[in-house]
Amino acid sequence: QLQLVESGGGLVQPGGSLRLSCAASGFAFENYTIDWYRQAPGKERELVADAPSAVGATKYVDSLTGRFTISRDNAKNTVYLQMNNLNPEDTAVYYCSTFSWYNQRRYWGQGTQVTVSS
Repeated sequence: QLQLVESGGGLVQPGGSLRLSCAASGFAFENYTIDWYRQAPGKERELVADAPSAVGATKYVDSLTGRFTISRDNAKNTVYLQMNNLNPEDTAVYYCSTFSWYNQRRYWGQGTQVTVSS
């Protein structure tokens, strides 16, 4: 069964950094694009970045380019989100996700809370 498990969230001061991890299992990880989304309190879930399965560049929301970096390690079935120079507006629950064309549905992890506060 396809499973995504996020980790690495926590409380960080403004200007600080965090690295989130998304460990995947139950599917051919290397063949899937993996996305990071986030949902802030009272706001809709938004796409942060995605890591294509093979050929293709990683993509980011324009406002986050330069601060966030997505990467993947296919040998470990893991996608990372390195977040630098965090500010309070980055406070949200961060989710990793993938879409299965075979099952015609999107899968989500349980999310990891990131809180940026002094």
